[in-house]
Amino acid sequence: MAGRITKSEQQLKPDARFGDKVLSKFINCIMIGGRKATATRVVYDALDEIQRRIDKDKGEGMPETALELFHKAIDNVKPQVEVRSKRVGGANYQVPMQLNRRRQQSLTFRWIIQSAREDSGKPIHLRLAKELMDAARGEGKSMTTRENTHRMAEANKAFAHFAW
Repeated sequence: MAGRITKSEQQLKPDARFGDKVLSKFINCIMIGGRKATATRVVYDALDEIQRRIDKDKGEGMPETALELFHKAIDNVKPQVEVRSKRVGGANYQVPMQLNRRRQQSLTFRWIIQSAREDSGKPIHLRLAKELMDAARGEGKSMTTRENTHRMAEANKAFAHFAW
């Protein structure tokens, strides 16, 4: 495929505990300064906390395992469209554009991690667990970001013919 520079998708190894490539990618996105062991511990502690909360209060419609909840949260936050700035005839337009799968995933990870990091006062694994739980329920800061993105795209739908 055109545009691919590296084989990072094929080289990505599944994570050690669950054998999941999406979770492995999420751990890599959490990582700061090459500290992968710290990032792995944060994510696994967050998933353990989620599992404790799931076992404590069995809510209807909620997944049984922390990994299922993680995937549900990712699916809920995934945006379908975004607005990009296009310069046409001396004017800038916010043009709504469809997103491919990789861009959807990267935006989702970015929004969840950013909203977990913005919250302060608690350890990061608790903040991450809270954000993932909220996203799985369709609430939280990352869901608000997604809704705002979709609202912007809807408002600028008139400029969709500039998408080329």
